[in-house]
Amino acid sequence: MRHDLASVKHTINRELFDARLGSNPSKTPYHSGVWRYKELVYPDLDEKLIVTRPEGNTNLYRFSSLQNWVGSECLYLKHEGENPTGSFKDRGMTGGVTQARSLGMKQIACASTGNTSAALASYAAQAGLRGIVFFQNSNVAIGKLAQAVAYGAMCVRVDADFDRNLELVRELSIELGIYVLNSINPFRLEGQKTIMFETIQQLDWNVPDWIVVPGGNLGNSSSFGKALCELFEVGLIDKLPRLAVIQAAGASPLYRAYQNGFEHFESMKAHTVASAIKIGNPVNYAKAVRALRDTNGVVEMVTDQEIMDAKAMIDASGIGCEPASACSLAGTRKLIAAGIIHPSETVVGILTGHVLKDPDAVVNYHSNTMEDVVAHHPNLLHDVGDDVQQIRTLLKSNLA
Repeated sequence: MRHDLASVKHTINRELFDARLGSNPSKTPYHSGVWRYKELVYPDLDEKLIVTRPEGNTNLYRFSSLQNWVGSECLYLKHEGENPTGSFKDRGMTGGVTQARSLGMKQIACASTGNTSAALASYAAQAGLRGIVFFQNSNVAIGKLAQAVAYGAMCVRVDADFDRNLELVRELSIELGIYVLNSINPFRLEGQKTIMFETIQQLDWNVPDWIVVPGGNLGNSSSFGKALCELFEVGLIDKLPRLAVIQAAGASPLYRAYQNGFEHFESMKAHTVASAIKIGNPVNYAKAVRALRDTNGVVEMVTDQEIMDAKAMIDASGIGCEPASACSLAGTRKLIAAGIIHPSETVVGILTGHVLKDPDAVVNYHSNTMEDVVAHHPNLLHDVGDDVQQIRTLLKSNLA
């Protein structure tokens, strides 16, 4: 989707967006971290059509312990798990469901590894639309499935992976008049790009050297590139940060294509503990490649072991995240070790989802029961009987 930026360039400025920051609910929709930037998201939209909870307004965190672990002198983590349904998908869904309402659609659907379904179900309920979600019938994190069920969506478990489920949704939507809200939907990406708008605004409009983001279906990767180029075009920033997209080793088609200069792309059967990015044929591949070229970006991959160790470090800092989010930290560490990111450069890593999105991954890691993953940073569970002396001994030994 292309906006006529020339027509809004002289009507928007940093002061406009700063004045809306922290707006109270009486100033709907500008208290949303998406619709605060309406002129750059959907300028001609009637505000009465907007469906917002609100979303966005997520925090930037900086911890010396994590900086030391990755070898960075200036590392921020932007926690999109603080959105209403616990992931960045709410930013896209406010845009997508708003467009569905403006078109008069009655039914909306998506294929999902979990987070998209939670967001769709929530926003569909708020808008009075029928939500339909297609899941793989195995390996869906219970925290994500529970949200879709709780918010009242029609949940369909299909004996197929995400990529096939997306094909089915797209085929059936044409036949049955259903509006598709996967990240092929441009209004989804318009919402997601505001992660970049908000990040740079939170940094007082200072541009970091690097943006590091997990890569699955590559909606964030492509929308981030678009957002940064738009900010530059309208004069809100004077340079572009570099984009680093981090994929799980078992779901890394973009990384493999990057290795051959994007001369050849081949899909793959995805397998990774990071269920949110377990995608082998990303629909936004071409857009992501464009974003990487526009920002002189790089692509890296990390193993499930590296993902879960990084997640343990983030969790122990007190903010937590789902496994896919930890790609940002694991990838930053790897890129610094390789000399691609310099320790003195400012890095913003994106945490895409809340720690409770996949509680099984937390317990299994710390119990050291994950396949092919060793708990290098375990917080062991202690089982004791109803015996005060036994408990006293345990506490004393641990406190010592």
